[in-house]
Amino acid sequence: MAPPVLDVRSLVHRFPDVEVLKGVDLCVEGHGVYGFLGVNGAGKTTLLRILNGFLIQTGGTVKVLGEDVGPEMMHVRRRIGYLPQSPAFHGWMTGEEVLRFTGDLLGLTRVETRQQTGDVLARTGLASAARRRVGGYSGGMRQRLGLAQALLGRPDLYLLDEPVSALDPVGRQEVLDLVTDLGRQATVFMSSHVLGDVERLADHVTILHEGRVIVREATRALRARFLRPIYDVVVSGDTSSFEKDLNESNGVGSWRVVETHDAPALKTLRVHVNDEGRARVALPGLVAVHGLALHRFGSTAPSLEEVFLRVIGSQGDAS
Repeated sequence: MAPPVLDVRSLVHRFPDVEVLKGVDLCVEGHGVYGFLGVNGAGKTTLLRILNGFLIQTGGTVKVLGEDVGPEMMHVRRRIGYLPQSPAFHGWMTGEEVLRFTGDLLGLTRVETRQQTGDVLARTGLASAARRRVGGYSGGMRQRLGLAQALLGRPDLYLLDEPVSALDPVGRQEVLDLVTDLGRQATVFMSSHVLGDVERLADHVTILHEGRVIVREATRALRARFLRPIYDVVVSGDTSSFEKDLNESNGVGSWRVVETHDAPALKTLRVHVNDEGRARVALPGLVAVHGLALHRFGSTAPSLEEVFLRVIGSQGDAS
């Protein structure tokens, strides 16, 4: 039986003035895309750098692809494709030269490097810029080159730190499609602030909060566990008394307003409900009682962003 791709136990890491990771436990097995979430400062980048062997943990054990991480893990690092949040390169090198240099570091033959360079530049949309100096690349192009570098050697594990952070909408779509494809052949462990991207790609989600893993679960099960049904009520008119009525029923009735979206002459109220059957009947009637015009009413799927905010909020309530 193959060992876990990532096996992290009681991981602690301290910098001189702060403890960033406080006993992280994490196990990732098999191919697929694994989302890695957390607010700024949660410790995501620190954990990714430890997994790649760039930092040595203060305490605990870390195994990647069945091997202990550390300074002597070069044979393991060749099986890892790493994309830092802000990839940096020598500006005087061309894109092709960066990849040839990376191929040498990975121990690829010249033939392998040449063949793979053309392939990864095409897959990341940089084929036409291959012989341009990296100093003239835009931020999005440098992000693509960092991903191309991670693809070299056809690794078994990809550690991607905010892979679409510098990309425009078209570029983000292209990279997300590529990440989906990678997850069919390897393991992708990806952090992102764009929760909609993670929701679309990832079958499993890990949430890191204040240096600890507080959730590690299948995306679908996570939504089902943390969220009640949601209804969108789209109305026109003065909603103040309607909202007051809903809010006053919180804890006694079956719904509460969680957010509103204003549009010209329309307002959308997103309502979490306790009793879906009762809400389906009662909410339209309540709209009529308050003299509002109902334009649309229906259930909506809970998003990963709503799950994330609720999970993080529950941690604050507990503290």
